[in-house]
Amino acid sequence: MKLRLVLFGIFICLAWTSKAQVNPLSVFERDTVSNEFQAVRIKEVKLLYVPRGARLTSPITLLNKTKPLLKKYKRFKPTSFWTKTHEFGLNINEVAFVNWNAGGDNSVSALANARFTRNYKFRYLNWDNELRLRYGLNAQEGRQLRKTDDQIRLSSTFGFRKDTLTNWYVSVKMNFNTQFSNGFKYPDRTSPISRFMAPGYLFFGGGISYIYTEDKFDLYISPFTQKATFVLDEQLSNQGVFGLDPGDNVFMELGFLVTNTWEREIFTNVLMNHRISLYTDYLLSFGNIDVDWEVNLNLKVNEYINANIGTHLIYDDDIKFDEVVGEDGVVIDPGTPRIQFKQLLGVGLTYSF
Repeated sequence: MKLRLVLFGIFICLAWTSKAQVNPLSVFERDTVSNEFQAVRIKEVKLLYVPRGARLTSPITLLNKTKPLLKKYKRFKPTSFWTKTHEFGLNINEVAFVNWNAGGDNSVSALANARFTRNYKFRYLNWDNELRLRYGLNAQEGRQLRKTDDQIRLSSTFGFRKDTLTNWYVSVKMNFNTQFSNGFKYPDRTSPISRFMAPGYLFFGGGISYIYTEDKFDLYISPFTQKATFVLDEQLSNQGVFGLDPGDNVFMELGFLVTNTWEREIFTNVLMNHRISLYTDYLLSFGNIDVDWEVNLNLKVNEYINANIGTHLIYDDDIKFDEVVGEDGVVIDPGTPRIQFKQLLGVGLTYSF
């Protein structure tokens, strides 16, 4: 008896609830009576019983209620395995005298330099590229403008290692050096002793490299490196300078090359940059080592102002000094090679990005 009463109550509730719901067939009505095209519009039907979670806001967005985007979001950039460097520097030294009892000449010196790098490193591959440009001038009262520095240096090293744990790479290296403008043995300004691509040096070879990225240490050892010396100026070529026979434009050598670069902050805001190149030729002068050694100290004052102290030492057996030429134009004494040394000191501006 109780079961029958319960079932009867459930039936009554279901019947009453079905009357409260909207008949879905009555929601749709035809908008036109044409047989070719018929559109069905949904009526706005208000529910008798609104669910608790229903939102009664209008879905229409008004433009006068929107706000501009004040915060600029950064766009997503994929991970790049390239590192880039752009550095520009200008050092200026000036001395001026007005009624100076001790005497002296007014002078202004300027040295401009630029450095660009493109380095790639990912797992087994390492590719380093660097371009250095330097040019300096000096203007002194009572004499003409003189050149104080001139350099174009391009280097590229490509290395491959067997796994990601070792720092040893099998490498191929290329170095190229030359200058921008004519060089003179002052005060003589009529007979240049060097020009663009006279000389020009190209090193190309293969070997092994030890690269430690954290300390910016790079040691390269090549048992087979070809050195090409170019003298593309006819006047200098006829003189037989830089190790070439008179009339030749290119001189080829095959030898052993060791290079090392190291950059480290030795004190606070004092950065040391070291580069050395040692080369000896197998065929003509084995054991006679050509040296190119450069050390620079960069003393950083702030983001844009710094001071530079640098030394550059070169010894090349093919570059002779004190040549003696007879009256008939015959070379009596070809001269002897000497150590070339240059020291730099300057304060200037540096901009990098």
